[in-house]
Parts: sequence; structure tokens; C-alpha cells
Amino acid sequence: MAIVIEDGTGKADAEAYISVADADTYFAARGNAAWAALTTEQKEQALRHAVDYMTAVYGQRWKGERSSTTQALDWPRDGVLGVASDVVPVPVQRANAELAVRASAGDLLADQGAQVKQEVVGPISVTYADGARQWIRYAMVDGLLAGLLRDGGGAQIPVVRA
Repeated sequence: MAIVIEDGTGKADAEAYISVADADTYFAARGNAAWAALTTEQKEQALRHAVDYMTAVYGQRWKGERSSTTQALDWPRDGVLGVASDVVPVPVQRANAELAVRASAGDLLADQGAQVKQEVVGPISVTYADGARQWIRYAMVDGLLAGLLRDGGGAQIPVVRA
């Protein structure tokens, strides 16, 4: 099944922010052999998983508001300074690609169990710091999206004056 790409019109059936062809170009320019080794179907699946992650992690943190109540994805958006309401910003497209290549190697939002304090496998021993996070932080993606996210990690409520 061909993937449907959001083009800034607020598609009700969009599944990704970047096409396989554009992701291929992006990764080819960066010499990423892992992406090139995937089939088109695997790339489409990875792009979908990446958008699922973006929605779950960044969905409540995006600046502005969705442009339409019927659009499938979080972008396009109204009220984001410097971003037209009929486009998907390049950083969002690139973040979709970056997360897709990571999704092709494993689950981006794995279920979490009890935190391991110490793990011994044969001669290898690992002890994690108290309070160490269990999830992976994708610093490259966070950096790409920083200017499009509200400050405070979504913990703040936007205040609007009447």
C-alpha cells in the first residue's frame, strides 16, 4: 500500500511528512547505508512508525494549532511564527526521516518495565545511576524540532489574554 504524504493541505489520510524518495535523497547525502539497505515497503513502514512516535512524544508540545480539524497529522499548523499555515516545515520532514531510520532498527516507544539497577551477563556487568531514565532521547530530532515546540516540555499551559 502506497504511503500518503502530508503536503501542507491537511490531508485526512496522511501517514508521513516526507516521501520515501525525499528520505532516500536526505540519507544518500549523509551516506546512511542502513536506510539504503531497506526495501520500499520497510521504508514506508518506518516512516509511519516515526510519525506515530512524533505524535505521541511531541503532539502536545507543538506551537500553534492544527490548521484543520479533519487533518490526520499534527502538521500543517496555524499560529507558528515564521511558518506558513500550508506547509510542513523542513525540520519536521527531516525529523520524520531521522526517526524512521531509527524505527527500522527497533521500536521507538518500547514498553518499560522496572528499572534495572545492576545487570550481569557473563563477565560484563552494568550498573545504572539512581534515577537514570529508561527511554532513549533522540537528541538529533529534539534539536531539529526545538524551534517548533513550546518551552517547558508540554508541562505548561498556554495563557491567552482576552
